[in-house]
Amino acid sequence: MTIQKISRRAWLGQVRGVASVLPLGFSASLASQFLQNLVPPPEKASPSMQGKPAPEFVNDPTDYRFSSAEDAFLEELERTSFRFFWEEANPYTGLVKDRSQAGGPDARLTASIAATGFGLTALSIADHRGWEDRKKIRERVRNTLRFAATRLSHVHGFFFHFLNMQSGDRDFQSEVSSIDTSIFLCGALACRAYFDDAEIRDLATKIYERVDWGWMLQGEKTLSMGWKPETGFIKSRWDHYSELMMIYLLGLGSPTHPLPKECWDAWKRPQTEFHGLHYIGASDPLFVHQYSHAWFDFRGKADAYANYFENSVIATKVHKLWCLELAKQFPDYSEDLWGITASDSAHGYVAWGGPPPMGPIDGSIVPCAAGGSLPFLPAETLRVLRSIREKYAKGAWRKYSFVDVFNPLKNWYNPDVIGIDLGITLLMAENARTGFVWEQFMKNEAAKNGMARAGFHKQ
Repeated sequence: MTIQKISRRAWLGQVRGVASVLPLGFSASLASQFLQNLVPPPEKASPSMQGKPAPEFVNDPTDYRFSSAEDAFLEELERTSFRFFWEEANPYTGLVKDRSQAGGPDARLTASIAATGFGLTALSIADHRGWEDRKKIRERVRNTLRFAATRLSHVHGFFFHFLNMQSGDRDFQSEVSSIDTSIFLCGALACRAYFDDAEIRDLATKIYERVDWGWMLQGEKTLSMGWKPETGFIKSRWDHYSELMMIYLLGLGSPTHPLPKECWDAWKRPQTEFHGLHYIGASDPLFVHQYSHAWFDFRGKADAYANYFENSVIATKVHKLWCLELAKQFPDYSEDLWGITASDSAHGYVAWGGPPPMGPIDGSIVPCAAGGSLPFLPAETLRVLRSIREKYAKGAWRKYSFVDVFNPLKNWYNPDVIGIDLGITLLMAENARTGFVWEQFMKNEAAKNGMARAGFHKQ
């Protein structure tokens, strides 16, 4: 079977119907077919989605307490992952590489604004845990925010997706990205809340409050995925459940250019069923159930449609059960080893995941699938991560913790790590242990106001 090698952004364009994110092919007709498969949202939450999870999920994962050995493992995982954000960033611009060799630095200079947002949050965790000199950490945060506030190109406050880490110039003719900018903003706001530093607070506030969220609406009720100088707005929109919640909540909470409240209700919440388990989700990889939860604390809260934390618990459990069903075809999958999400492969960046099956699944394991799900299924995901560390350390564990993907059936280990995949593992490991990122980020009035305007209430 021949699999075409494509880049991460090109693949995301294919899966989400983003025909114009990069000039690498996905036709408008295929995009239309994909979007037509989405199920319209329910008018209001069904009883099962209003904080009453199925019997399999009656135990609250936030009640889980890690043993001393488990906590020591997660400390090693976090601290090792942090080295990427410290060493693979330009100390003067603060921009963090999109990817690097798993064994250490290489000559590539492309940064991503999303990896930089994860990196800002990683810096706050590192300061809190004492992993690096605190004066150096603060200076790195200041440099990053200064560069973003005063020198980095932006369009109505939105940043380009890929950048040269030394100059900040646009790379790959990439788009001005609404989601990648939002990930950066989450990192900036996390630092604003955590660091007792006037310059950090002022810079983060300036960067956040200049974003003109209405511009990205184009007069519609849903946001565009981005804009390119050559072609204008990307046709595809954030119009169905995915990692989009952070974008809308940041926009709703803006004190300067807020989104209308009705934007929260405008995106679809397709209902998915697997062996009698119901949850909100579409044909997207597992990471869509993780990213917004890295910063926004959805625990014990619901809007008119769902408790999204419980929704992610169910989606993660379903993904595990689905992987175990694949064990007949791929015998490496087991209680000790499961988890597929968007990642590298031996043939380029591809769609891994399910249910339903997505992409050329071949028995590969993507560590951030379990790592980014630690708050949702702590015992089960930790079992996977420790198993990888213990059984596949020679190939799967390198300088910056886990490689992006590996295939034990083929004895293949990816030579790279990817910033956003290390980032989601680091942040969610810390949230599972202490809730630190949630606690700090939710100190921001913008975060609280965004959730309030979206109709969230305590359960």
